[in-house]
Amino acid sequence: MSYRPKHLGHVNLYVRNAERSRQWYEDVLGLHTYHFRPGRAAFMSADEEKSHEIALMELGDDAPLQLKRQVGLNHAAFMMESLDDLKEAYARLKAKGVKIDHISDHGLSLGIYFRDPDGNGLEVSYELPREKWPRQESVFAPDVVNLGLFPGPWDEEIARQRAAVPAQ
Repeated sequence: MSYRPKHLGHVNLYVRNAERSRQWYEDVLGLHTYHFRPGRAAFMSADEEKSHEIALMELGDDAPLQLKRQVGLNHAAFMMESLDDLKEAYARLKAKGVKIDHISDHGLSLGIYFRDPDGNGLEVSYELPREKWPRQESVFAPDVVNLGLFPGPWDEEIARQRAAVPAQ
């Protein structure tokens, strides 16, 4: 027995319309719906061996949207199997007209951040196998991020992002 959890089981997100959100998550991320209760909830998963990794709970069309930088969930991340898979996910986001908030080279991973139709933060990411991490501790320290280990179709977008940030 252990007090330490095995892994994160699922994320529960509030949405205005569960049917609309379910369709978006299926179309954009290719998630599988295991159960849908119209007007109430959708239970979806990328890994079909899991009952659900994300639950979309309907609040109604008049529910207020999340405010930027409020306390609460910042984003949920979906991990890709390979860098090539991340490239395909990026192309799909672009093809579906999903606005990308930013792309971050974390040194050991590359994350592409965007929002669902209700403003919930999402990420698709690829992480190197642990033995290929730049280091094993302090893995997000400034000297091990932005190493350029993840070349891809996002290179120009990352360069524009960096150029837009004032030097510190």
